[in-house]
Amino acid sequence: MELDALPFDVFAKNCPSRGTLEHVTGRWGALTLGALHEGSLRFNELRRRVDGVSEKMLSQTLHALERDGLVHREAQPTNPPRVDYTLTPLGHEVSERLLALIHCVEGRMEDVLRARERYDEVRGAR
Repeated sequence: MELDALPFDVFAKNCPSRGTLEHVTGRWGALTLGALHEGSLRFNELRRRVDGVSEKMLSQTLHALERDGLVHREAQPTNPPRVDYTLTPLGHEVSERLLALIHCVEGRMEDVLRARERYDEVRGAR
């Protein structure tokens, strides 16, 4: 399929794909999808895995990802209530691609740190 034939264009201001891209690539969205790629997690397990996320931000992130069809929320009728989060097939596909990017960045951090050091030497540390 040619790019011109795609029904959505993330570069267009009003394209709905732009919002989904923001949910996926934002700090908490990316980390949440990456964590759920490892398997089903309960809310507090996910919060511990995504170190630094607040309860409010994780809740908002999960709602956005669920609305976009990337995350499935399953509430168990137990006492106390148990809620599990898993990736949908679409969420799994997106997280696979996202994890490739994450692994690329992690694997090249020495280069990034050297580049930052050179930048700061030339332009002055901030």
